[in-house]
Amino acid sequence: MGDVTGPRARPGSTRAVVAAVLAVVPALVGLAAWTLWRAGRLGGGAEFVEVRLGAQTQDWVLTLGVLVSVVAAVVLALLARVRRNRWRAEREAVAAVAAGAARDRQLLLGRLDHELKNPLTAIRLALANAAAEDASPDQRSRGLRSIEEQVLRLSRLTADLRKIADVQTNPLTFRRVDLTALLEEAVEVVGEQPRAAGRRLDLDVPRAPWPLPAVDGDGDLLALALVNLVDNAVKYTPEGGNVEVRAREDAGGVLVEVADTGQGIPAEDLPHVWDELFRSPSARTVAGSGLGLPLVRAVVERHGGTVAADSREGQGTVVRVHLPAAPPE
Repeated sequence: MGDVTGPRARPGSTRAVVAAVLAVVPALVGLAAWTLWRAGRLGGGAEFVEVRLGAQTQDWVLTLGVLVSVVAAVVLALLARVRRNRWRAEREAVAAVAAGAARDRQLLLGRLDHELKNPLTAIRLALANAAAEDASPDQRSRGLRSIEEQVLRLSRLTADLRKIADVQTNPLTFRRVDLTALLEEAVEVVGEQPRAAGRRLDLDVPRAPWPLPAVDGDGDLLALALVNLVDNAVKYTPEGGNVEVRAREDAGGVLVEVADTGQGIPAEDLPHVWDELFRSPSARTVAGSGLGLPLVRAVVERHGGTVAADSREGQGTVVRVHLPAAPPE
């Protein structure tokens, strides 16, 4: 990060010196001409051509040269100030981005430490119990099952982190995607899971007089994002609650809303739900890694879309995804 905070010469210093020299040229030319005209002679090669001008004209020539130089100097000073301010603003912006990245990295490492601590502690305890001399076969079997569960949890965590990194960096192959079909598939997949039992899951998409427009994108990634959205809503909705998946054409794109009657998100936690590994304290009773919504955001932003969420604690949450529509065929 030395290029951000270390000493550095201001840009354009050589150009500034050259421009300053050029700015005084008109004054020097005017002074030279005024001197020659006052002497009544203007040199040209080996010969001299006598020039006769009135005193007033001679003074005006000198004054004009000085005025041109003054105006040039003022303009150069203003341009230098603008460049200086822009250069300072760029440095401050770079420093702010670097500081923000450092804070985000620190937060991510802290959350990762928290997410790894529990399974690693459980593995150590299970190993100690299984390795005890007086451990029964049943205790060893339970210890091994616990170790296997925690290893699978760690594997899912690292796989999800790698998936987000891949989405953010890997090139994507875009094709026309039928978003209605992906929404139907997401609702069907999540609805078949045991956690969806006792919860009403509805899908509302326009079919007449025309369906949703297609979007350009990676169908597999978009399907993954939509399944994550619906599954997240179901996960935080208690039995007897409702989850509604709605979609409509909006402002040259497609707006998808996933709404639930779950526990809601506290207002102070709502801006952070898109951060990797963030989990609200009110949600820690529900199993999860805090990577579902960050993965959704990564996929949507790679497709040129936006994500947002509104929530009322104790009433529910609405997550909105806006994707640009594909041009008509």
